[in-house]
Amino acid sequence: MELALYCPVHGYYETKTDNPGRHGDFYTSVGVGELFGQLLAFQFAEWLELLRNAGSRLRIVEAGAHDGKLAGDILAWLELNRRELFEQIEYGIIEPSAQRQTWQQRTLKKYLPQVRWHEGFQSIASAGLKSGIENPTSSGIIFSNELLDAMPVHRFGWDATKKAWYEWGVKLDGEKFVWAKIQNPEARVRNPELDLPEELLNVLPDGYVVETSPAAQRWWREAADGLKCGRLMTIDYGLAADELYSPGRLQGTLRAYFRHHVSDDLLANVGKQDLTAHVNFSAIQAVGESAGLKTESFQTQSQFLTQVLGKASKDASFGEWTSTRTRQFQTLTHPEHLGRAFRVLVQSRLD
Repeated sequence: MELALYCPVHGYYETKTDNPGRHGDFYTSVGVGELFGQLLAFQFAEWLELLRNAGSRLRIVEAGAHDGKLAGDILAWLELNRRELFEQIEYGIIEPSAQRQTWQQRTLKKYLPQVRWHEGFQSIASAGLKSGIENPTSSGIIFSNELLDAMPVHRFGWDATKKAWYEWGVKLDGEKFVWAKIQNPEARVRNPELDLPEELLNVLPDGYVVETSPAAQRWWREAADGLKCGRLMTIDYGLAADELYSPGRLQGTLRAYFRHHVSDDLLANVGKQDLTAHVNFSAIQAVGESAGLKTESFQTQSQFLTQVLGKASKDASFGEWTSTRTRQFQTLTHPEHLGRAFRVLVQSRLD
């Protein structure tokens, strides 16, 4: 999955700039219009205002910025409506890919003095130390939009007869990739997420499939450790554990998207189709809490954006509410569009 999505030569996210949108393979909240970024900017400004006296430079750090459009929408709104705050903010983008950095720099050329790129959280810390900053962790906001659901997963199947998990691997059969069982009796030991209640295991059908993402959990831990004071937020496809591990979800959540069609043929069109799996938000939340973060909210995108709009509508700086904004908001929040599929997790370290 990592190679199919991120291989520097053939990876899906390395070779295509138009993955989302009408001419791509899937729609995103960013592609709906500027309102998504404007609402995030309004909420970010409210959070950042409370940190302005914390004594360190404020950062917004975005990971998984793709072509930079969301960053541009956020910065444009802050520049126009929160000028003083805008001038105090450094906007960091975590992007290990030189190719995608180039796309983002092209989109954000207007803000290049204020936007900085980093390969990872260690890069941010290293830059801080070189600048003589004693504690190079970030005060402000670290966030991602549709990042964790595109991180590589491990895929497991349930053997109802043996009452044991086995891992699915991939091998080459002639000119095709095919699934192959990896008999691994230590699967449950290495993956606490698979240590499900006995009453649930007893009713799981033979061949039941689940995914785990150690990569997503490692990323969340690094983000939490890199946050000195502020909030860590992600918006992703995903579910809580009690929703995720349902006997009715026989084939797990790993899916392929190609030209706006969902497919279960995950091994076809390798490098030319998107692969995504639902985030286990219960696991992510637990990682953040173990790193000392407090969970502020876990809700649908519809609930989150509706709450932000409730505050923004009372603020004159948010501007006139137009029919275009109405259409965008309906798409972002309607349960049959993007409102229910995406969940928003916000955790904080404010002491």
